[in-house]
Amino acid sequence: MHIELFLSAFAASIHTKKTYMKRVLFLVVVLSTLLLQSCKETAQLSYEPFTGELRHAFGISTNTRTTTPIVLTRITLGEQTGYGEAALPPYLKETQESVCAFLQLAEPVINSCTEPLNVDSIMQIVNELAPGNHAAKASIDIALHDLYGKLQGQPLWQIWDIDPQATPCTSYTIGYDDNDSIVLLKVREADWAKILKVKLGREEQEDKRMITLIRSLTDKPIYVDANQGWPTQEHALKMCQWLAERGVVLVEQPMPKHMNEEHRWLCEQVDLPILADEACQTLDDVAALQPYYDGINIKLMKCGGLAQARKMITLARELGMQVMIGCMTETSAGISAAATLSALVDYADLDGHVLIANDPYEGIQLVDGKLTLVNKPGTGVTLREL
Repeated sequence: MHIELFLSAFAASIHTKKTYMKRVLFLVVVLSTLLLQSCKETAQLSYEPFTGELRHAFGISTNTRTTTPIVLTRITLGEQTGYGEAALPPYLKETQESVCAFLQLAEPVINSCTEPLNVDSIMQIVNELAPGNHAAKASIDIALHDLYGKLQGQPLWQIWDIDPQATPCTSYTIGYDDNDSIVLLKVREADWAKILKVKLGREEQEDKRMITLIRSLTDKPIYVDANQGWPTQEHALKMCQWLAERGVVLVEQPMPKHMNEEHRWLCEQVDLPILADEACQTLDDVAALQPYYDGINIKLMKCGGLAQARKMITLARELGMQVMIGCMTETSAGISAAATLSALVDYADLDGHVLIANDPYEGIQLVDGKLTLVNKPGTGVTLREL
């Protein structure tokens, strides 16, 4: 609070108090409050663009890339620092420039924060600064939650009373590649994983080639993500039936996201769970999608962070929907945050940090393919030692 407000309040008190002692007491209280506030340390937000270098070219139904643009965020208060990030695949329509512009807008909000942190209240203000910008908001939300846990000296999963033993195995993503040798190499490198996720949505012949190649090496369960690549409900049905015969256990976003009735029809025709991915971005989408899909894929970068993701999980459960917690190609800052919620969902696809060769952080551990929450404060993220 500004000193002018205190002085105005004191001036007003002179006119309303009849005794000198009461006026003096009022002034003492006001000045003491001002002194206490001036002594409190405030948070500091910092951020920088970062390029994630992928271990292999990453192909989906619409594009192939070898890097991913990211903005790394840090919020420091006292001796503790919380880490976050905004990971930015092309379809999100956010860029490093737009994220940095939003973070600059949010700096006065974050830099005025003191202990004790009220993350929900801070994020309410941040979310109202501008519409959209969900990955940018997620980068603040993740860093704030990490910082909050570190200031409390407790892991976030412990603060939220989440059972760390209930975490699932994560899938490992095999991106599309037209080179058979590369596909087989990726499968062999995924020897640690109990579940594979395969990017399809190309021509039927290419989709079947990918699955046939993978099945020549392993009989592990497979999740398929078509990334809106199948153009009609008839084609989607044909592919789902073929995939089910080859050990595929679910399919994400088979058709374009606007084809709600076609997805409803497909769910009625097949036993495989059909999950909304691109169609499900934020909390507002969950109830609207319930008639058309068996479940949803929640990603922190799509929805705006941990606080929103928790609400989405709760609502989806109330609606009887299955839930996957997924990711972009992210560092351990984002993955460790999402992994905190993995014990609350049916499926996990949290391998983004494994796909990046230059991850600057350490955090969530993978033990025999299982997400293993670390017993460290916050989200468990620390800077990687060089």
